[in-house]
Amino acid sequence: MDRNGNTLGTATLIDAPNDVLISAELSNLPPSVHGFHIHQTGKCDPATGFDSAGGHYDPRGAKHGFAIEGGPHAGDMPNQTVEQGGTLKAEVFNTYVRFNSGDAPLFDQDGSALVVHARADDYCSQPSGNAGDRLACGVIQR
Repeated sequence: MDRNGNTLGTATLIDAPNDVLISAELSNLPPSVHGFHIHQTGKCDPATGFDSAGGHYDPRGAKHGFAIEGGPHAGDMPNQTVEQGGTLKAEVFNTYVRFNSGDAPLFDQDGSALVVHARADDYCSQPSGNAGDRLACGVIQR
């Protein structure tokens, strides 16, 4: 959903043998490059600007980013591009998370959420890659 509570699309997650495959198709987003992350809490309240989703999912205590020693967070993923027309189509493999097992289960006690940020993630700034406001949020559900 967006910050007004409007549905933007869907994401499907598949728990594959070595990773989680995330396929998302969203619309009505501003054309640009956007940070795309898994956040630590399965709550998307537009009234809080999606702060309700907490920070990036990081149960192992890593640093943020692919371009920094000690990173990335389990919820860090590559930036996604929204073309003219406002559509985001993503297929991302996240090798750091699992549905229920390992040290980064998505379906832990408080769940998890997918978040699209206003700007591109720079892959190194702490704690969240300087990706800006949260434009869209979706609770990861079974």
